[in-house]
Amino acid sequence: MNEQLNDLFRSRVGYPAENTLTFEDLPRILELAGRTIPFENFSIMERNTRSITQQNLLDKILVQGEGGLCYELNSLLYLFLLENGFNAVMTRGVVFNNETQKFMPIGRTHATILLSYEERTYLVDTGFGGNLPLTPVPLTGETVQTSNGEFRIRKANSEHGDYQLEIKLKHKDPDWKIGYVFNSRILISDVTELDELQQLIAEHELSVFNKDPLIMKLTEAGSMTLTDHSFTTWANGTMTKEEIGGSRYKELLKQHFGRTLAEIKQVEE
Repeated sequence: MNEQLNDLFRSRVGYPAENTLTFEDLPRILELAGRTIPFENFSIMERNTRSITQQNLLDKILVQGEGGLCYELNSLLYLFLLENGFNAVMTRGVVFNNETQKFMPIGRTHATILLSYEERTYLVDTGFGGNLPLTPVPLTGETVQTSNGEFRIRKANSEHGDYQLEIKLKHKDPDWKIGYVFNSRILISDVTELDELQQLIAEHELSVFNKDPLIMKLTEAGSMTLTDHSFTTWANGTMTKEEIGGSRYKELLKQHFGRTLAEIKQVEE
């Protein structure tokens, strides 16, 4: 076992080092990860991306205390799951834009995890922003419910894949919406393959993550999302949005995410 990765991951999310991790513990791990490791694009904005390797992920997220995007957060979780004896693989998906009712034209830029347990396959995802299913979601179509909403996976008839994650967020979604479609038959054999995905997100003109800084995480009551021009919180079904400027941005970044501009160096004064 890579004891450094295992111990540092548990320390970062606040899960006891001495506990043997079982399938029944995974909802707690996903909940803790969603609240402690932010979804953020600072390395993209600062143009300081590094190759997706186990050591680079460990250093960035567990040693330096940063967050990341799907290909980083889910790669790290995938490696942690392997270290704890789980049968997991990774795959890629295409995100669905529910406003335009079209798939994102940039292609298969979402990385996620498939986990096999007792002859069933589950989706596990800690890298989908505020749409996280805080429990493994079976590929059987049944609905699972967590503190932030309902989730299910249904068969998809799509050129992009054979299954789709569907979401109905608590207090937000009156109806089911598609999160993304993924292909359960085209798997990633090594996390370094995600370098190509990272490059797409960093450089493609249609990428939504190379335009403005973004950082968000879940909270006990909902979520909080910070950009350089707004701060949005969801708390028990109530949304509050504050338009902000540079000084307020720095204050909120430090207060809620423990980061400073000096550390990330990607927002002008």
